Amino acid sequence: MDFLYVHFTTSGVDTWIFLPPVVAFVVSLFTSMAGISGAFLLLPYQVSFLGFTSPAVSATNFVFNIVAIPSGVYRYMKEGRMAWPLTWVVIVGTLPGVFIGYYIRVLYFPNPETFKLFVGMVLLYIGGRLLYEMTPRSQRDKKEMRALEEKFSRHVKNLKEEQNALISSGLPQEAVVRTISFSISRVFSFHPTGMFLLAFVVGIIGGIYGVGGGAIIAPFCVAIFNLPIYTVAGASLMSTFLTSIAGVFFYSVIPPAEGLSTRPDWLLGCLFGMGGIVGMYCGARLQKFFPQKVITLILGASITFLACRYILQFFVQ
Repeated sequence: MDFLYVHFTTSGVDTWIFLPPVVAFVVSLFTSMAGISGAFLLLPYQVSFLGFTSPAVSATNFVFNIVAIPSGVYRYMKEGRMAWPLTWVVIVGTLPGVFIGYYIRVLYFPNPETFKLFVGMVLLYIGGRLLYEMTPRSQRDKKEMRALEEKFSRHVKNLKEEQNALISSGLPQEAVVRTISFSISRVFSFHPTGMFLLAFVVGIIGGIYGVGGGAIIAPFCVAIFNLPIYTVAGASLMSTFLTSIAGVFFYSVIPPAEGLSTRPDWLLGCLFGMGGIVGMYCGARLQKFFPQKVITLILGASITFLACRYILQFFVQ
């Protein structure tokens, strides 16, 4: 059994080779039921349990996103739920933010204690947001969003049926009318400058932490910009995927300070990613069998507890 206990050269981590995918599977299984990625919880696991504290841990967390996210992006594109104008604004905003986030991580958060404080603050926001979703006001807003989503789904279904009817009636594929452009204001509206600035700030946070920022930007889009969740989810996931690629590139190519490790541990990140793919898929399939409120409450309380612990550790040493 000793051959299963592996030393990861890049990160310096020593652990059982099956442990990273198992942990990622369990984390993603439950977080996906609440509609969020498990990347923000995998980083604390690497820092606190595996002792992986160098800036390279942020890059390794990006690798998890690159491996785990494409299936979700494909699904949104196949269902016609990718709002491309919103997606491109978010991507253009987050990419430079990730670049700046890299430098802030290397220059101001190389120390594990200060980085844990930053992680604690991000987790406190995410945990607080999950707990807020249990409040009556949030539930009321969700009810309205679900009604909009059902209306949107019916509209898409009708369009597909009309197109299929044209094809079956004998018209060649080339003669079927397609939508090659559309005005986003006909469905929903947002201010591009405000969205760009939000994406830019989230990109900085994501670049430091090692996440694409989907768990941060999606609630803001819904709460501040009043965008339906079905228009935000695909854009958030796509931007997380592309900014994770950019994050890995920055952490791998830009020369770090002497003695500082920034390159991702590809093997460790891919093992986490493989567990994440299966966990997210199973979580999506099993979600209907578990009470959503219970899952959200447990996750919110656990994340908030972890956040408070990291923050207190910084001040009580």
